[in-house]
Formats: sequence, C-alpha cells, structure tokens
Amino acid sequence: MAPPAHSSRSPSPSQPSGKGEVSDLKSQLRQLAGSRAPGVDDSKRDLFKKVISYMTIGIDVSSLFGEMVMCSATSDVVLKKMCYLYVGNYAKVNPDLALLTINFLQRDCKDEDPMIRGLALRSLCSLRVPILVEYLVGPLASGLKDSNSYVRMVAVIGVLKLYHISSVTCMDADFPAILKHLMLNDRDTQVVANCLSTLQEIWTAEASNSGEASRERDALLSKPLIYYLLNRIKEFSEWAQCLILELVAKYVPSDTNEIFDIMNLLEDRLQHANGAVVLATIKVFLQLTLSMTDVHQQVYERIKAPLLTLVSSGSPEQSYAVLGHLHLLVMRAPMLFSSDYKHFYCQYNEPFYVKKLKLEMLTAVANESNTYEIVTELCEYAANVDIPIARESIRAVGKIALQQYDVNAIVDRLLQFLEMEKDYVTAETLVLVKDLLRKYPQWSHDCIAVVGNISSKNVQEPKAKAALIWMLGEYSQDMQDAPYILESLAENWDDEHSPEVRLHLLTALMKCFFKRSPETRKALGIALAAGVADFHQDVHDRALFYYRLLRYNISIAERVVNPPKQAVSVFADPQSSEIKDRIFDEFNSLSVLYQKPSYMFTDKEHRGPFEFSDELGNLSTEANVSAQKVEADDKDLLLSISEKGDSGFPANGSAYNAPSYDSSKSLSASSTSSDLVILETGVLHQASPSLAIDDLLGLGLSTTPAPAPAPPLSLNPKAVLDPGTFQQKWRQLPISLSLELPVSPQGVAALTTPQALIMHMQGNSIHCIATGGQSPNFKFFFFAQKSEELSKFLVECIINTSSSKAQLKIKADDQNSTQAFSVLFESALSKFGML
Repeated sequence: MAPPAHSSRSPSPSQPSGKGEVSDLKSQLRQLAGSRAPGVDDSKRDLFKKVISYMTIGIDVSSLFGEMVMCSATSDVVLKKMCYLYVGNYAKVNPDLALLTINFLQRDCKDEDPMIRGLALRSLCSLRVPILVEYLVGPLASGLKDSNSYVRMVAVIGVLKLYHISSVTCMDADFPAILKHLMLNDRDTQVVANCLSTLQEIWTAEASNSGEASRERDALLSKPLIYYLLNRIKEFSEWAQCLILELVAKYVPSDTNEIFDIMNLLEDRLQHANGAVVLATIKVFLQLTLSMTDVHQQVYERIKAPLLTLVSSGSPEQSYAVLGHLHLLVMRAPMLFSSDYKHFYCQYNEPFYVKKLKLEMLTAVANESNTYEIVTELCEYAANVDIPIARESIRAVGKIALQQYDVNAIVDRLLQFLEMEKDYVTAETLVLVKDLLRKYPQWSHDCIAVVGNISSKNVQEPKAKAALIWMLGEYSQDMQDAPYILESLAENWDDEHSPEVRLHLLTALMKCFFKRSPETRKALGIALAAGVADFHQDVHDRALFYYRLLRYNISIAERVVNPPKQAVSVFADPQSSEIKDRIFDEFNSLSVLYQKPSYMFTDKEHRGPFEFSDELGNLSTEANVSAQKVEADDKDLLLSISEKGDSGFPANGSAYNAPSYDSSKSLSASSTSSDLVILETGVLHQASPSLAIDDLLGLGLSTTPAPAPAPPLSLNPKAVLDPGTFQQKWRQLPISLSLELPVSPQGVAALTTPQALIMHMQGNSIHCIATGGQSPNFKFFFFAQKSEELSKFLVECIINTSSSKAQLKIKADDQNSTQAFSVLFESALSKFGML
C-alpha cells in the first residue's frame, strides 16, 4: 500500500507522532513554570531542547509560546538562549504572540548579568515586528551607554536593525550622532568597528535624500578619522581591520608624503597571517600609487612575496582566492612575475580550479627567457590522467605559441601531440593547429603533412571536427584526399548534429570547389541541397546564400568565399581594457574571482547576453513564422534571380534538390563545356549565366521532377490542454524518445529568467503547462498539437545548469511523428540559444 501523500518521512523517536505529544510538553512546561524545586532548571533544559528540536525539523510548536515565556524567568543563561531562539523564530510570523515577549525581554535588558543583557537586547532587536518599534528605543539608548562593551557592541548593531525596520524612528532618536560619539571615544575596538560599519550603511542609504547625511558620509573619509583608525589598527580584530582598510582605500591623500606615511603605517600588515588583511592592505597600496608609475611598480615588487607565500599555505579555497588576485596582477604586469614562473607549477594534490588558474598565469608570464621550461612543464601535464587539466595544458601551449615565443619548437611539440592517439589530445591540438596556421601560414606544409593522416571518423568533438574541416578546405590543394573526405562528410550530413560543423563543411566545400572543382562538385551539390533544407537557421541561410551566389556569378562567389588572406596578427581579447580596469578598481572582492565587474552579477539589468530575455520572448512570439511559410518563401527567393533576369532557369520543385530540367532545354555536353572555362589552377570562371552550373553541382539533368518530400510537421499555435488530461496522457503513453543534450553557457545564463524560455517556446507553438524546481535543476512540461489533427506531443524537459545538460522525454499519440517533432523542439531550443 502506498504511503500517504502528505508524508514521505518515517517517524523518528525525536519526532512527535501527533498533537498529543505537543500537549504533553505544554502541560509539563506549565508545571515547571512556577516551580523553584531543586533541579528544575535541568528539567527545563530537557524540555526546551525537545521543543527546539521539534521546531528545527519544521513542526509547529507555536502553541507553547506562553509556557516558554513563563519558563524563561530564570538566571540560567543556556535556558535564556534557547528561549530567545524560540521567540525569534515565531515572533515575525505571529506578531500578536510577540507582544507577550516584550515585558520579559525588557526586564532581561536590565539584568545584572551583562551576558543576559546583551542576549536580551539582541533578541529584542531581532523580532523585526514593525508594531513593536516603540519598545526598542529605550533599551537601545540604555544599551549604547552600558558599562559593558559586549552590550554596547550588541546595541550598535541593534541600531542598524532598527533603521531597517523604521528609518524614521532611528533618525528621530538621533542614534547616528550617538554612534559617531562612540566611534571616536569608545575604548573597545569592536564597538568602534561596529559603529563604523553601521554609520557607513545608514549614511549611504540616507545620502540620496539628505544633504547632511551625504556630508556625514564624506566625513568618514576625513584625515583625522583615517589617521585615528590607522594608529589603532593593530588593536582591531581581523574583520575590523579589513573594514578600516577598505575605508582607507577610498581616501585621497593631499600629497606624496601622506601616501608614504600611510604605507609605512601599514607595512607590517603585509606579513599578517590572515589573507583577507593582506589583500585589503595590497588594495590600499595599489590605489594610493596609481598616479605614481615608478612607485606603483615598486609596490608590485613588494607585494609579490606575501602573495606567493599565501598561495603556498592554507586551504585550496584560500589559495584560489589569493591566486585570483595574483592572476589579475600578473595580467597587468606579466614581466614583473616572469622570474617567478615556477611558483605557478601545478602540484599533484591541487584541485582542478587551482590548476586551471595556474595554467593561465603560466601562459601570461611566458617570455623568451622562460618559454622552453614552461612549455616542457605543460607538455608533461598533457599526458596527465586528469583529462580537463590535459586539455587546459594543451591550450596553454597554443596560447604561448600565438605570443610568438619559440614558435618552431612549440609547433613540433603540438604535432607530436597528434601522434599520442588520445581523442581529447587530438581534438584540442587540432583546434590549436588551426589558429596557428591562421597566424603562421608558413607552417602549413609541416602541419598539413601530419593532419592529413588523421581520419575524420576518429574526431568526434564539434570544435575539433570543425577545425579539421577548415584545414581540409583551406589547404585542399595540398591534401590529396581532401575532396573525398569532405564528400564522405557531406553524404553523412544527417548524422552530424553540430551546426558549427555543418557551417564549416559548407564553407570548406566551397573553397575546395574553387580549387579542385571536378572532384568536389558532387559533394558541394549534396551539401547545398541538405543545407537549404536544414532546420538550423544559420546553416539554412548560409547554404541558400552560397547557392544564389554560385548561380549569379562563380568569379564573384570565389572572391567572396575564398579571397586572398593575410595572416592574423592579434586574436581578439575576450575582455575589453575598460572591463579589466573596472575589475582592478574592485580589487579584494568577488569581481576578481568572477573576472567580471560587480554590476554584471548584482544588478538585474546586467544579467549577461540575455538581459532582455523577457522582451526577446515577446518578440519571438509575435514574429513566429510557420515552417511551411518559410519553405515557401525560400522557394520563391530561389526563383527570383532567374525569373527577373529571364535566364531560363526552371522552377525549383523541392527544397532538397536544385532546379529540375526540362528535356527541351537541356544542353549538350559540348555546349555545357563551352560555357565554363576550367583553368589548370582549378579556379572556375563563368562566361555567362547558364544551366551548366546545375550539372556542375552534381544535381543531375533529369527530365522527371524529383518527388516532393513529405510535408514538414506543422503545429497548432492555439492548442489547448488542461492539466488533468495532461497527467492522464503522461501516465498512459509510453516514452517515444529520450534525449540528453548539451546546454550552452548562453542557455545557462538565460535560465535566470525561465519565463523567457516559456514565451519563446510558445512562439514556436510549443506550450508550457507546468514548471518546477530551482537552480541548478529546472523542470518544464510542454505540449504541442498537430495543426490539422488532434494528435498531441508531451515533453518533460529537465535542465541542470551545473552540468550544462538537458534531458528530454517525449511522448506522442502518433509515434511516427516523434522524430520530426523532436527536430522541431531542438530547433526551437537552438534559436533561443539554449543548445
């Protein structure tokens, strides 16, 4: 028998089985409330622990509120703490019950024990009930004047809590002025630090509405206050030191002497054991010397040793945080760190994220003097059993080669990687060889000799296969088997799922066609026909563009697709200099670890490339065009040139075939050859528009029109399905198709607003009936209906943003249409940028 739907947790000894046990607790607490018998506090402790344990696992014990308050009349600090925890948990959701606690909390605020006074004041300010604000002013005022530093420290933070509950009450009570006095005169450094933190937050919030608050905020950066805090900085805790140093980093000294005074005061903070204090001190040094180039460079030399020491000590997490900041400095001044490259060698027991950052730094510090040692070390990592590190190390070797350091030796090592017969090594190396050939075309002979021995069947990764195809097209005149390899790929077009590979294949065949046309024309015809019918919009558009270009003029097509190229001098930097400067200004913050300015991951209007995803979703809904209409438009466009020019081109009967030929218009072999002049160099020149181009593409001169393909699957944009029917169908229908698809980084970013995906899919006639889950797992249930039938498709889509995978389960009334619907669904996801 199935368990009840409302409970999936098996009862445990510490969990009450019903209301009876809570009632027993209530009666026991009531009995102990007024008792003064010996050992009563121990009994109360046992009951309080049981109440707190029930509350922790989500059981409602708010009915015990009155009894818990009555039992709190004790001098036992442990009982007080548990009672305050209970009260704070239920006060916000039950404001009426919170009124019961005011009297005993106010009474405890006057207790002889400073620990109880502080705990009571903290609990009173943590109630966060607006109707109780009037009861906070008196205890807070008394707490700020308390003789015990712990109570004063709690009271200062209580003022900030009061400000967030009722800013008017806080300002009317003149608490900021009291805090300012405490900050300048209190002997306890923790009280001073709390005052500084509270005043910063209050005056920053008030500055937009009050000129006086703005002046007070600026006064925190005055010279007397800065020097007062710096002279006492050794007395503060580590957290407080970081707070003060963050304030000093914003201070603008009046002259260079003042800069050196501050740096001399903080010199010993660079040797502090706490990494946060060291980083905060470094930020002060860097900000103060930005306008002093020579001194700024000396600062780099001075801070290098403390940072390298922190990297080698502590936990991997601390090492990563320090390495992130060191990475930023290395990128700004790589020459200053070039002699310390051995500190960035990877240790066997370091986690992947630390090793990856070290590899980036090795790439940055490479120069003429250390390239050989660094590349030798990286080549050792390429044979590592840790595949991600092996990949990163190969990329690092390629980046160093692109910096023009010891290119000859590096190219030889990269070509040796291709002989390792490891799929991932071959894949990464092919991508790098492609970039190297773009920058160093003089190495094409050596590289092509090795690349030509690699079978395309052994290369499965899309980027690697695209790189191999690019080389086959670009250097087809030097690779004997290039046309035949490309032809086999074109014949297996449907087996290639990556749009990137299909795009490169189209371009490579075009380039090969201009160099070795007789061997390539059949493959190009197959690829153009398949590309025009491709569901991916970019592939479809490029194939259509190439097809029209060839029909118009082959010479112009060659100048467009395969013009003379100059070697690439500099590859684009993924980050602009403005972004890097902004990150540097936010030194000692998460911006350095994320490698992006704070506005990109904090403000809602800066959520990456999909910042306006809601608007994009609306546009995609409004601009949705059915597949049938697109195909019809394409057929019209294919005919537009021939009809307007009256050049005699016949009508296109199929999206998968070039124009069919009428037998009365077919040309003889002699007339065909007379229209085209094929030079010995393999370049084609078209004398005039003619039907010969169709035969040149290997599409045949059949007098019988090719049979029309099956009509594409069309969906009903106004399909309706109620949730009950969906659930019933989902239980009854078998799974027709199960897929796992990779999700692109853009797709992960887009899921910050899942509604955009829902609206986009609706624009493609695929409707969402339910959503669920939270980051990193999102679940969507979609349905669609054929346009002229009642047959429906049901989809469960689970997207995991941490693993970048999407799992699809498709169920259908018509099993024969599942594959066609799957293609439509994937195409819709691709258009959104998900795949």
